[in-house]
Amino acid sequence: MTYPSDTDARVRVPSNHLMVELLGNRDVHIKRVENAFGGARLIARGNEIDITGDEREVAMVHTVLEELLVLVQEGQSLDADRVDRVISMVISDVPKPSGVFTDSIAVGRGKVVRAKTLGQKRYVDSIRDNTLVFGIGPAGTGKTYLAMACAVEALLSGAVRRIILSRPAVEAGESLGFLPGDLAAKVDPYLRPLYDALYEMLGPEETERLMDQRTIEIAPLAYMRGRTLNDAFVVLDEAQNTSPEQMKMFLTRLGFNSKMVITGDVTQMDLGNGRPSGLNVVRGVLQRVDGVGFIELTGDDVVRHRIVAAIVDAYTRYEAEMKARK
Repeated sequence: MTYPSDTDARVRVPSNHLMVELLGNRDVHIKRVENAFGGARLIARGNEIDITGDEREVAMVHTVLEELLVLVQEGQSLDADRVDRVISMVISDVPKPSGVFTDSIAVGRGKVVRAKTLGQKRYVDSIRDNTLVFGIGPAGTGKTYLAMACAVEALLSGAVRRIILSRPAVEAGESLGFLPGDLAAKVDPYLRPLYDALYEMLGPEETERLMDQRTIEIAPLAYMRGRTLNDAFVVLDEAQNTSPEQMKMFLTRLGFNSKMVITGDVTQMDLGNGRPSGLNVVRGVLQRVDGVGFIELTGDDVVRHRIVAAIVDAYTRYEAEMKARK
């Protein structure tokens, strides 16, 4: 392929190591950028990447490469998903896409958790800025995992003295029957996603130690009535399976120097009998209350296997079609 002799824009990379990271194996990353912008051409020479072509697309390609360079300078590795997300943000005119990926949540042991999409970044920002946050979205959008990361960060920094985890004990379309053991053992199957997140961030031993000390507490929704939760970071998961009365009861447990994050997916309700979801009702009740944030995550924020995003989008289209036919 031949390129024009003149150059419309140029990206200079400070070192050979960074250039290798930016280009990717066999130039896979810049080829991906070039394929996304049909009106621009890229050529790498030494520690420089020259860009030629349509003026508007040259400007966007230059921005994409500069943003990707920020990420590799931060020590982050690039892959197809991250390159595609930066491209999408630049096309959508999102300012400083690299800022989405470089903002970090410290979860101990030298480990950090980062948002992977613009929606996730807004979610984390909302948790930091508000007392009560609702993270609503489909499976795989990180709403529970990021809430847990923010809870761990708040605990380790001393912002709160304890983490309280809660979830309604509603089964997903099948009966689990009698569950033996004490309270923790009975609710363990329902809280497993929260345990998994804690084990990944803190490690199993530290998690168990903090639970033994009651610094991390399991508090099933049915046992929350009458409590006042001070100095705590409280996470309520699967909130689409709460009734309006349960949601009101839970929200009024909030105490001083505490923060609540409530997560749920309104497309996966298991209440049955046409009962209304407390998560649906609360959006209309608290939408305009100061200190309360509502973040809607979508299929664009799914960070699991790429087919999960396709499944979410397919179901969203199907449900919209079914609703339109009624």
